[in-house]
Amino acid sequence: MEFRDLKKQYRHLKPAIDLAMANTAASGAYIMGAPVKALEQELAGYVGVKHCLTCANGTDALTLALKAWGIGPGDAVFVPDFTFFASAEVVALEGATPVFVDVNEKTYNIDPDSLNQAISAVRAEGRLRPKAVIAVDLFGLPADFASLRAIATREKLFVLEDGAQGFGGSIGAQRACSFGDIATTSFFPAKPLGCYGDGGAVFTDNDEWAQLMESYRVHGKGESKYDNVRIGMNSRLDTLQAAILQVKLQAFESHELTDVNHAAEQYNRKLAGLSAWLSTPTIPQGFGSSRAQYTVLLDERVDRNNLQAGLKKQDIPTMVYYPTPMSRQTAFRNVKAYVSTPAACRLAQRVLSLPIHPYMTDADIELVCTKLSDILKH
Repeated sequence: MEFRDLKKQYRHLKPAIDLAMANTAASGAYIMGAPVKALEQELAGYVGVKHCLTCANGTDALTLALKAWGIGPGDAVFVPDFTFFASAEVVALEGATPVFVDVNEKTYNIDPDSLNQAISAVRAEGRLRPKAVIAVDLFGLPADFASLRAIATREKLFVLEDGAQGFGGSIGAQRACSFGDIATTSFFPAKPLGCYGDGGAVFTDNDEWAQLMESYRVHGKGESKYDNVRIGMNSRLDTLQAAILQVKLQAFESHELTDVNHAAEQYNRKLAGLSAWLSTPTIPQGFGSSRAQYTVLLDERVDRNNLQAGLKKQDIPTMVYYPTPMSRQTAFRNVKAYVSTPAACRLAQRVLSLPIHPYMTDADIELVCTKLSDILKH
C-alpha cells in the first residue's frame, strides 16, 4: 500500500499527461512557455482571485509574499508552532523574527486567542514591530480566517495564507488560497495538486503586489529580464510542470477532491468505534478540507511508535507530521518565546497520519481500519 499513491494517479491520467509532456518536449519552450501563463489563469479562476503567479516551489511563494510587503529586520511575523519548517524559515531568511503561536488542538490550525496574546506581548516589550500573521491551512483545512481577519484589521497586520496543503479547501462558497491578502500554495508531488517535481504559486487581488512578485521571481526584472530594478530571485515554474498541472487540475476539479473526501468519510465511519483510542479529524461547520493528510489524534495512553511498527508489519505506511514543534527546532533555539504553546507540544507527540488519496478504494480503507483496530485492541 502507498501512503499517497502517485503511481496509481499517473496510470489513471497517463494518456493526457504523456501527451502534455510530449507536446512540451516538441515545443522547445521549456522555461515560461505558453502552458505557464495558461495555468496561472486557470488557477486564478478556480480560486477566485485576480492574480496568480507560479514559481519554483511553495517556500519561494512565501518568500515572494514577504518581499512584496517589505518584511525585514525588526518586524515580527506570527507563525503557528505546529507546522512545516518553511512557514517560519522564510521569515528568518528575510531578517524578520518569527513569533510562535499555539494552535487549536481540534483543527490543528493557529489559535486566534493565542495570537492575541502573542501580539500583546510583542507590543508590550516594544522591541519588534508586529507586521504579519502566517495562517497555515494545515492538512487541507482552512484556518479560522474570520477571527484572524478581525485581529489583523484591528492590529494592522498583513495576512499571509500558507495554503501549501490547503488548495481545494473552502469556507462556505469561498475557496482556499483566497483568504489572505496574499496566499500561497505548493505543487510538491504529494500535495493535493502536485506536479512531477517542485512548484508553487502566489495568489492576490492586489495589483501592486502582483507586479512586485512578478519582478522578484525573475531576478528583480523591470521592463525586461535585463532591466533589473531590484534584487530578486530565480523562481520560475518549468513549462513541463505547468503542462502536467493543467492535466491534474482538470482531474482535481472533476473528481479527485470529491473522491479524497469520500475516502476521509469512510475513515470517519469505520474509525468511529475506536474513540477510546483516537479522535478523527475535526472539520468545522461550513468548512471544507482538501484532505492533504488524514491525521488522527491518539489518546495519550497509545504508544505511537509501537502502533506505527505494528502497521508497518502489515505493509501499511503511516507518517507523523510534525514530531517537533517549530519553537523547539534547533535552528530557532535562540528565538524568544512570547507565549506558551502546550497544544502544539501535545499534538507533536500524539498525531498520526494514515494513507489517503483520491484513488484509494473502500477495500484499502477497510484494511487499514481493521489492522489499526486489531493492534489498538490487542
